[in-house]
Amino acid sequence: MKILVTGAAGFIGMHVSQLLLARGETVVGLDNLNDYYSPQLKRDRLVRLTPAAGFRFVHMDVADRPAMEALFAEHKFDRVVHLAAQAGVRYSLQNPQAYIDSNVVGFTNILEGCRHGGVGHLVYASSSSVYGGNTKMPFSEHDNIDHPVSMYAATKKANELMAHTYSHLFGLPTTGLRFFTVYGPWGRPDMALFLFTQAILEGRQIDVFNHGRMVRDFTYIDDIAEGVVRVLDRPAAADPAFDSAKPDPARSHAPYRVFNIGNSDPVELMDFIEAIEQALGQQARKNFLPMQDGDVPATFADVSELAQWTGFRPGTPVREGVGNFVQWYRSYFGV
Repeated sequence: MKILVTGAAGFIGMHVSQLLLARGETVVGLDNLNDYYSPQLKRDRLVRLTPAAGFRFVHMDVADRPAMEALFAEHKFDRVVHLAAQAGVRYSLQNPQAYIDSNVVGFTNILEGCRHGGVGHLVYASSSSVYGGNTKMPFSEHDNIDHPVSMYAATKKANELMAHTYSHLFGLPTTGLRFFTVYGPWGRPDMALFLFTQAILEGRQIDVFNHGRMVRDFTYIDDIAEGVVRVLDRPAAADPAFDSAKPDPARSHAPYRVFNIGNSDPVELMDFIEAIEQALGQQARKNFLPMQDGDVPATFADVSELAQWTGFRPGTPVREGVGNFVQWYRSYFGV
């Protein structure tokens, strides 16, 4: 198949592209290489893809409508994995417009490209942040998600609503993936694991929010990539048992699905920090701070829907994943 992967120079995009290329797919990788974090890290990720047979990189912004129309017209993609987005909950408090441009306008261009290009399945990145103020654990796709607490979360919920509309109106199979705190080698510099590792090695304090009383369902990157590809291989289908009188958010009369992808094994933040300290062989100096706006105290994925649909459950232990990241970090930065 010929598959478009947007955000191919990103953390998840690089790993998904590698997995697709390894099994012989043709991948067109799109990225705008913006400076939200180090473009050099993104270029270094691309180096791991560009020598591969079957890979072509396109430097493009998904918000560029004419360019996206031309791309879809030229390539006639079989399937699309849409991972490009303006990421980060905290940044959305300072620069909300960037999230509209990339996550809403850009996603509209993807939907239109898939609709007019006859794409067989669109898989796109949603986020665990859509659960917002929900307190019932674990988070389930059957739960209502009407209370986002950040602009980032609101745009991700908007993506799910927009996808459903295209599934309903045009029969486009769409699957949204709610990622839970992805970490691992080649990870994002704005994420806790990268920030903590860097600060500890440099002898600086680490900022520990909500005084350490945070719980996250940390999910290893290889599990995320495997989940994405497994979902891509099984296009969304309408649920014949869907009852519009009692609508289930996880189901639809249209070819539309959403899935959690998480480790389903929440870890307390202080235990996560301890795993980093152990992998580094150094203790962290901790600066305890209150909860930040837009953040939530806990996440926990119910992955039963994903397991039923694909036969796959993420399961990499946090200490193993953190160890792999630290090994990569020391090698990449030579420390």
